[in-house]
Amino acid sequence: MKLSTRIALAVGVTVPLLVLASGWLLFALVSRDLHAEQDAHLRERAAVVKKDARRLLRVTASDKPRAAQVRERRLYAAALDVGIRVVGPQGTFSGGPQPDARTRLPKAAPRPVTVRERGSGTPEGMRGKRRVDSWRVLSVPVQGRRAGVDGTLWLFSPDTTGRDRLALVRRRVVGVAIVAAPVSALLAWAAASRASRPLRRLQRRTSGLDPRSDTSRLEHAPTGITEVDDLAETLRTVLARYDEQAGRTQQALATARSFSSAAAHELRTPLMSMQTNLEILSAHPELAGEDRDELLEDLRREHSRLLGLLVMLRELGQGDLVEADAFGPLDLGEVAEAAVADARRRDRTAPVSLAAAEPGLTVHGWEPGLRSLLDNLIANALTHGRRRRGGGAPGGGGAPGGVEVAVRPYASPAGPVAILTVDDEGPGIPEEQRAAVFQRFRRGADSGGSGLGLTLVAQQAALHRATVEIRERPDGGEGTRVEVRIPLAPREQTAAGPHLPEQRDWLIGTAPGSQGIHKDGL
Repeated sequence: MKLSTRIALAVGVTVPLLVLASGWLLFALVSRDLHAEQDAHLRERAAVVKKDARRLLRVTASDKPRAAQVRERRLYAAALDVGIRVVGPQGTFSGGPQPDARTRLPKAAPRPVTVRERGSGTPEGMRGKRRVDSWRVLSVPVQGRRAGVDGTLWLFSPDTTGRDRLALVRRRVVGVAIVAAPVSALLAWAAASRASRPLRRLQRRTSGLDPRSDTSRLEHAPTGITEVDDLAETLRTVLARYDEQAGRTQQALATARSFSSAAAHELRTPLMSMQTNLEILSAHPELAGEDRDELLEDLRREHSRLLGLLVMLRELGQGDLVEADAFGPLDLGEVAEAAVADARRRDRTAPVSLAAAEPGLTVHGWEPGLRSLLDNLIANALTHGRRRRGGGAPGGGGAPGGVEVAVRPYASPAGPVAILTVDDEGPGIPEEQRAAVFQRFRRGADSGGSGLGLTLVAQQAALHRATVEIRERPDGGEGTRVEVRIPLAPREQTAAGPHLPEQRDWLIGTAPGSQGIHKDGL
């Protein structure tokens, strides 16, 4: 059922009810006013004829029939159009219009009351006229100076005029209610149809939208009708959220395809190498000594590489799919302390130290992502610094090189930032080679890593609106410094969340811009 039809039906039912309720109130007010007018007339007649009633009772008590007749005629003449009934010790005198004698009267009526006539006959004086069913009745006590004169004066007024007026009011109210029902329903339907035109136009515009196959979106000009404008804004918001979720779904599908493609490509070589080694061991069970140990070591190395590759691919996929609500306020110093403690726990000989970690350096970040960034930088510095220290050949076992992590604030022109530095004592890398290390699967000839560790560092830097820069050590010594600058989070921006990059597919892409680092990746 249309909204305009519903409104028309509601108004068509409500308006007659309101008319009837108003008519009932009007009926009660008119009835009260008519009775008040009648009662005033009865009181006025009572004040006039009370003396004549007392005189009538007095001459009746004195046994003077002729004088009683004279007083009775004067009493009825003074009453005019009001019925009179005088009840005394010597009898009852009545004249004028009044209810049938069989009608029961109240014991007293100091205030005018309505009495319903119960008799079936027509009262005397009302012959040839319309029967009266109700009367307004007033009683006044009459007291004389001597005994036997006391009595009651009753005054009666037909309620016919009031009932006629009330019946007229009732008929008119009912007639107005009957006419008001269709008229109000028709007017309400016309008004509702006109008022709902902007809603129908909005419905026609939205009915043609298909977010799955059409890129066009809702165009709405303000109509001045709050409900319609609010509904249009809500629809725009819903469609925008649909587009956002559809984009995230497409991005997730692209990430899944990239993960499977990268995993299939990179896992093929180590798996084939492991298959070859296993076939050799299976074909030559008698193989022993250094040859067998070399094959087993090769299998162990390839297994470790496969495991590291899968872990890195998983972490890159998590970074591509992380949502903005996963970010929150983090103390960067606490994150650095935890990363250094974990590095020492994994390898008790690892020379990792935390030079400075000032408290209160709050960034708006994703804790697993920042931990992954720090873990990979520390692991990269430990692996390459330790391997080449002491002038040994690549792959040789040089003395362990020290790694120093520091966190400090810095007031940059663009705003306050936290500077995270990781220093090692390795041989460093030429400046012209630093731009390529963020590419996927970039490894040196002697590297046993996955080639994704520094790509993951670049991914997390981009997600946290940070910059990664490769520098020489400030003390001029051998080694390299990796410097990450992360914006500090003002309070008003902490609740708003980060502005994540629109395109995030680090499984198939590389870090944007020219960023360098001193190693060939993990």
